[in-house]
Amino acid sequence: MPLYEYFCLDCHERFEALRAMKDADALILCTKCKSEHTVRAISLFNAQSGGRVIAGNSSAGCAGCSSGSCSTCGR
Repeated sequence: MPLYEYFCLDCHERFEALRAMKDADALILCTKCKSEHTVRAISLFNAQSGGRVIAGNSSAGCAGCSSGSCSTCGR
């Protein structure tokens, strides 16, 4: 079952929910304020193997650096 990200338009909380694909855009209450004014957010991901990006955002750094620029990954 996919993990979806949602955003509350009232309290600005960002939260996740495991839901069936058919329910991805169905109404979901905010986990913080219980508001019905929520929208599904765009989720980004990054998969790397052997220091090479194999899926997702190629501008992300390696797990060893937070700046996105280091000698380990060459970025």
